[in-house]
Amino acid sequence: MSRGDKSAYTDKQKRQAEHIEESEREQGRSKDDAERIAWATVNKQDGGGKKSGSGRKSS
Repeated sequence: MSRGDKSAYTDKQKRQAEHIEESEREQGRSKDDAERIAWATVNKQDGGGKKSGSGRKSS
């Protein structure tokens, strides 16, 4: 059950999500939970899909 449009993500982010999802499945999570966790992790690491600018916040 894919949520949202994943076209804004880079190929690297998609590969990362796939790898995380496989890892979660190996730990016994359902497909939906594994996918949700994988994309949440990618979003947390990279701030979501491709965006303009460097993606870094100024402090």
